[in-house]
Amino acid sequence: MAEILIRAATAGDADAVCTIYNQGIEERIATLETQLRSADERRQWLLARGSRHPVIVAEQSGSVVGWASLNPFNPRQAYDHVADISVYVERGWRGRGVGRLLLGRLDELARGLGYHKMVLAAFPFNTAGMALYERAGFGTVGIYREQGQLDGEWVDVIIMEKLL
Repeated sequence: MAEILIRAATAGDADAVCTIYNQGIEERIATLETQLRSADERRQWLLARGSRHPVIVAEQSGSVVGWASLNPFNPRQAYDHVADISVYVERGWRGRGVGRLLLGRLDELARGLGYHKMVLAAFPFNTAGMALYERAGFGTVGIYREQGQLDGEWVDVIIMEKLL
């Protein structure tokens, strides 16, 4: 298997980022988002990102197999050193180290950008994701009980953090 390259995302990655994000939406395992996105919407999202909120992709043999991002946690200035993170891996590539590589690069980027902490929200039933985050040094802060609805069912959301 060829090496997996982690690099900055470009607008040209919008189709792949969209496909992978939509997999997460369809599978109801990674986000409370329920509306599928379009490649054009993801392209605009990529173009609107500032330097403190990069998006990266994992590429293998010219194909994007995962993506991750540092996102604003809260618009208040007091939270400028806290980054919310997103990590999505193409379903056929899950369990093959892509998420670990993306998280490692997010950690490097966050430190380089002066962040003090990374936070994330995850579903407790996403056991593979939970294990990945714990191995990467994230700890559970708490659980929002019945935080949102997916397909008419209330779901809990676990909040995790990693001090940098």
